Amino acid sequence: MDKFAAEPPVNTDRFLTVPNMLSLLRLAAVPLFLVLLLVYEMDGWALIVLVVSGISDWLDGKLARLLNQVSRYGALLDPIADRLFMVVIPVAFAMREFIPWWVVLLLVGRDLVLTLALVLVRTRGVEALPVTYLGKAATFALMYAFPVILAARGDWALSQVLEPIGVALLIWGMFLYLWTMVLYLVQVGLVVRDMPKV
Repeated sequence: MDKFAAEPPVNTDRFLTVPNMLSLLRLAAVPLFLVLLLVYEMDGWALIVLVVSGISDWLDGKLARLLNQVSRYGALLDPIADRLFMVVIPVAFAMREFIPWWVVLLLVGRDLVLTLALVLVRTRGVEALPVTYLGKAATFALMYAFPVILAARGDWALSQVLEPIGVALLIWGMFLYLWTMVLYLVQVGLVVRDMPKV
């Protein structure tokens, strides 16, 4: 889920819920992914961690609604895990020279700009900006691009097919990611213009 989009309504204050445990699992997967990819260069295992994390990201939101376990903790844990992966993966990939550093700067810079913008709109009493499907599509494309790029590094027959697919998803995801930044900043400008400080 996009950090800058409005969160679903909070239904419970319970911490020990299935969705929250999945979010914690995703947080724990971040250092595991880094160790596998950067220390041991076990790309296959790192890929498995990425795929399982992606599935758990999709699953925790579905289960939260299905089991009526939407919570304050989940509303906090899920975007933290998402943002952490969206910073860690590109940095780790650049360190292994899978992607160029300018890609990292664009992706991380976008999140930094929107974090500062979020602080600004909160001075106007607005907790979050409305959900945008383009933001979700951007995150979706990037979260598919990274595992495909990693899978393309493997020494197997499909790697030559996967590499252009991964690059295409990365380019498309980056375009949407940056375009949604523009749309969010327009919304921020309207909020700042039309609403007094609280």
